[in-house]
Amino acid sequence: MKQLRKRLTARVSDRVRDTLEQAAELLGATVNQFVVETAFLEAQRVIERESVIRLSQKDAQKVLALLDHPPKPNQRLKDAVKAFKGTVRA
Repeated sequence: MKQLRKRLTARVSDRVRDTLEQAAELLGATVNQFVVETAFLEAQRVIERESVIRLSQKDAQKVLALLDHPPKPNQRLKDAVKAFKGTVRA
């Protein structure tokens, strides 16, 4: 089964086009190949950076300890739960 491909276009200045052409040439790729590959890699990096929470070992241990032994709800949390229940229908 043939995969449907979609076109992506961009208008760029001469300076940007020249830089992209130079970089692509140095890697032995077309400008299109270079732009698509680098944009895809950067998109993956952004998605990972924004989707993954990284903690130090100390902070991770603290989070796990709080999950295992959560503190008792304080008045602010109780008030927030009441306010939330008042705005949401189940």
